[in-house]
Formats: sequence, C-alpha cells, structure tokens
Amino acid sequence: MTAPEQHGTPRRRVAVLGGTGWVGRHVCAALAARGDDVLVVARHPAEHVRPHAFERLDLAEASEARLTALLGDHRIDAVVNATDALNATDGWTRGEAELHALNVALVHRLLAAMSALPRRTRVVHIGTLHEYGDVPAGTLIDESLPPRPASAYARTRLAGSQAVLDAVRAGRVEGLVLRVANVCGPHPSPASFPGKLVGMLRRALAAGEPMTVVLADARRDFVDVRDVADAVVRAVRSPATGHALNIGSGEAVDLRTLVRLFVTGAGHPVGLIDERTRADTGLGGTWTKTDVRLAARLLGWRPRTALADSLRDMWTVATREDPLQAGA
Repeated sequence: MTAPEQHGTPRRRVAVLGGTGWVGRHVCAALAARGDDVLVVARHPAEHVRPHAFERLDLAEASEARLTALLGDHRIDAVVNATDALNATDGWTRGEAELHALNVALVHRLLAAMSALPRRTRVVHIGTLHEYGDVPAGTLIDESLPPRPASAYARTRLAGSQAVLDAVRAGRVEGLVLRVANVCGPHPSPASFPGKLVGMLRRALAAGEPMTVVLADARRDFVDVRDVADAVVRAVRSPATGHALNIGSGEAVDLRTLVRLFVTGAGHPVGLIDERTRADTGLGGTWTKTDVRLAARLLGWRPRTALADSLRDMWTVATREDPLQAGA
C-alpha cells in the first residue's frame, strides 16, 4: 500500500535509535508532527514516547542480525542514530573501550544491517561538534576543519561519524552526519551542563541558599534541542548525502552569560548566583562557534530559537513537570 503524503512528501517509516533520550524524544515528536511513522528503539520505554511504536533493545549489545530483522520487519525507510554515551551521568569519564561499544561498534553493526536490507535506506547520524577538538578562540568552525578530537568520548564519536561517511561513499547506504554543538532547551539530560543548571537551581531554591556554580573561562555554542530536531527531520527528507553538517547557533556565548540568562529567565535575580571559577576548561574546550551555512544550503535549516527563550522554556517545562521545585 502506498504511504500517504504529508506536506508534499511521502510519509516515511523512521526508526529513532535512542529515541527516549533528550535529543531523541524531540526528534520523535518532530518526525511525527511532519507525518512520519516513528519507531522508538531503546533499552526501556518512557512515557513521553508512548504515542510511538516501541521496540525494547539494548543497542550496545544488539547483534547485526537482530538489527537487520528489526529494520526489515518494520519496513524502515530511514534510521536516526540518536544514541550517545554522554547521556549517562559518567559519560565523559567512561573508558575508551566502553565508549567504543555504543559510539563505534553499534554504528558498524547498524550500517551492516542497513546494507543487508533489500532496498537502500537512509541514515541520519547525530554526531558532535566535539569531534573537531579544541580550536583557537575566534575560530568559526566549518566542515573543512580537520577533526582533532581531544578526549576518548570525542575520538569514539568521530570514529562513528566516519564509519557512516565511509559507508555512504561506498554506496552501502545514503545519509548525513550532523555534528551538533552544545544543546539546551526542554527536558535536558541530567548529565549535560544545562541539565546540571536545572538541578542546581532546584536545590538552591529548596534550601533557600545561593546557587553555587563553578565555571570555566570559556565561550561555547549552544543550540536549542528543538532546532536540532528540525535539522534531523530535514536531513531525513533531504536528497543530500555523504556530508557532515554542523548544527549550532552560530554564536559563542560566555558561560557566565548563559548562567545569568537561565536564572533571570527562571524569574530570579542574578544575585542568587554564587559564581566560582575553575582553572581548567573541562572537556568542552574554551571556544566553540559553528558555521552553519552548509546546513542552510543543503537542508534549508537555520537556528530559530534564541538562547534566552530556550533556557526559559527549559526551566518552565522542568517546573511544570515537578511543581514542587518551582521556587514559589
């Protein structure tokens, strides 16, 4: 039976690996809003993906044969790989072998499974801007910059992205890699800096004490998670293939400015913040600023959500879901 049309393009059957995670849940919602049929693949179900079909699967352990059967049984047209070991609370500190299992080995098994299907399928692999490694302050990071990852996490993420690009160039699959900057917005992962900010403010309000934040002297690019989801939907539907595209806001924001925007957007004075400085810059580097012109040209995509709006929405959703933490 022919799939119905939505917005002038055919409805697709899209599997979202890691669809219960922070980025994944927004990708699922955005795909469904465009009329696609969504299959969420993750270890455990979650209430927020209940509207979609769900397959319970430990992706770090899933065999190539199991992945081939899953994609074939559901007649999947496209796969979004939204898995990310960094979603775990210890993502930055995991050993390279453990990171390799999800960030690299899974990707190779997925590509082999997709190659075994009777028809060509499309993959959109969500990578990270950290694959480029540290760059000098002032650098506009475009896709011509040679990746020089500086951590085990970034090295394994780059290896996964490269595996996708190699498979596309070999004609085994079609698709794109999206190298995403730091993400902010509703439902943040507790392991992320925005997610930690939500937790810090909750604890400070509950205790009636200042919000203590230890900050690196860094400027980083933050993009709203809903804009990321929009980029993924466009990548699923785009004819473009074989590229790595940078997805970010195109702005480098001082971390102190970000924290103040978050606290004031939550309705509290800047004086609530007890700022402290650490000497090291952490694994996020001192500077990130994306050049998003290639994504604009190939996908018609651009960031639309202002940072202040993203941070305000992040807190509004958090307090709506847990009203006791609203600080009222």
